[in-house]
Amino acid sequence: MDMIRRWSYRVSSPLLSGLFYAFIWMMAGALVLSLLLWLTGMQEQDLSLFTYIIHGISMLAGGFVSGKRSGKKGWYRGGVTGLVYGVAVLVIGFLALDSRMNVQDLLHLSAAFILGAFGGMLGINLSKTA
Repeated sequence: MDMIRRWSYRVSSPLLSGLFYAFIWMMAGALVLSLLLWLTGMQEQDLSLFTYIIHGISMLAGGFVSGKRSGKKGWYRGGVTGLVYGVAVLVIGFLALDSRMNVQDLLHLSAAFILGAFGGMLGINLSKTA
């Protein structure tokens, strides 16, 4: 147990900690979707709604952690966390799939900001009651 405490590390930046948790939620969701593909008759074409849901949950969780860790301006910290997460997903899609930027991507980024901001507001308000 002492060895675990010695190697534990806490990220002090609210943005980085929010992004860390957002990507953890994204990876867990991707694992669940992979298991659904493998164990059921689901096709890859059926996954678009589920991927949007997983990204939404990830942005909410990232904004929540970012807002809770910041202690102030939860909507702003959470929104920036969601926006950075959205840009990272777009860059990964651009590099992996050679996709181009379009108007729909701007809508995704605005949704990312809104979801992250909502998560940040929840994080601030729930941390003050606890």
